[in-house]
Amino acid sequence: MLWSLTLGCQKPAKDYKAAAANPEFLRQSVNKLTAVIVHDIFSPPVASRIYAYPHIAAYEVLIHDYPQYQSLKGQLKDFTGVPQPAKDSVYCLPLASLHAFLAVGRNLTFSGELLDEYEKQLYAEYSEMGVPQEVYARSLRYGQAVANAVMAYANEDGYKQTRGFRHQVKKQAGHWVPTPPAYMDAIEPNWFKVRPFVMDSCNQFTPALPIAFNPVKGSPFYQEMLQVYETTNRLTNEQRAIASFWDCNPFVMHVTGHVMYATKKITPGGHWLGITGIATRQAGSDMMQTLEAFTRVSLSLADGFISCWDEKYRSDRIRPETAINEHLDNKWVPLLQTPPFPEYPSGHSVISNAAAVVLTDLFGPAFAYTDSTEVPYGLPARPFKSFQAAANEAAISRLYGGIHFMSAIENGAEEGTQVGKYLVAKLKTRKSAQPTATLAQTK
Repeated sequence: MLWSLTLGCQKPAKDYKAAAANPEFLRQSVNKLTAVIVHDIFSPPVASRIYAYPHIAAYEVLIHDYPQYQSLKGQLKDFTGVPQPAKDSVYCLPLASLHAFLAVGRNLTFSGELLDEYEKQLYAEYSEMGVPQEVYARSLRYGQAVANAVMAYANEDGYKQTRGFRHQVKKQAGHWVPTPPAYMDAIEPNWFKVRPFVMDSCNQFTPALPIAFNPVKGSPFYQEMLQVYETTNRLTNEQRAIASFWDCNPFVMHVTGHVMYATKKITPGGHWLGITGIATRQAGSDMMQTLEAFTRVSLSLADGFISCWDEKYRSDRIRPETAINEHLDNKWVPLLQTPPFPEYPSGHSVISNAAAVVLTDLFGPAFAYTDSTEVPYGLPARPFKSFQAAANEAAISRLYGGIHFMSAIENGAEEGTQVGKYLVAKLKTRKSAQPTATLAQTK
């Protein structure tokens, strides 16, 4: 949507460039998109796709103000690029970039109208900066043209072809079955068919085979089951806090007597993009550096989910809740609500480690920060000494929450690390042949 503002009595043009490139506009836009994703209750894999394409669009616009950066054309799978700005015309590229971001985000969500008021206010701020009327209008047109091109790219990723399919529950021991309290169908059983962004294929980083199902006492599977049971039965307050902080379940059902209601939360991908916003602000990153970080992290999340979901529906592994109720304690309930999809590997372990590798490449291995992403959802902020420390905590939270076995956590973490390292090695956002500069060191 292009907002038509009355610019006829605009103040005389002034140097608006510094104000226009304020990275807070980008962070705010990402947060607004997250709010829409939470409102619409998109599943974690779908949310990761919704985050990726708007960042690609915004990135492809803003690089024209930063000659040291290069296009993702030819680097992302099947991506042939976007329209280029006219060489003899003046643009406010930060405005065009934000418009491209919001236009794509609007297209990929159900409730894009929730962005209306924010978008109106955002564009009014650019008008107040003194952006000349013709530059303002031209910039919005260019941003929309790029958004259209990126949406055309998105429409060919196989997502639409995965709609409407249901997972067939196997009536065999050791396989996934719906879990209480809602007994929902398994989500996104065909997500592995969605086109990756940087990975060669969905199964490029297939994890080790899961431990074979065998509930006989003393077997490796029994030991894993017992570990979950015993750990959750003696949780400390800190372990409970860790499990809650990294829950990131977008749709939690609550049952009180005969009343059932749901609460909404941020997805795992949304949490890591929140961390990215915190890190870029703390590092004093400019708008392009901030967008580079958001883009690289969002792509690692999207590919991480594709890789993870590929294995989930191949191994189709039983959840701890089902196994423990059948073979150890029929009254046991995990601390966290079991998500509606197979157990192996742990999705949060995969994507957290993928994102941590990318963020460490950008900001360094000892970047300490305080994560306040979950504060709007009623949880206190948590300090971390590094991104890897946060990823490690996110992974082990699944054991504390009682929703994953340890092998799914450990092998998922390794899978995510491989996805992250591959993206760091293959995706080049800067023209320099030197390794990616640590943003925290450029200030």
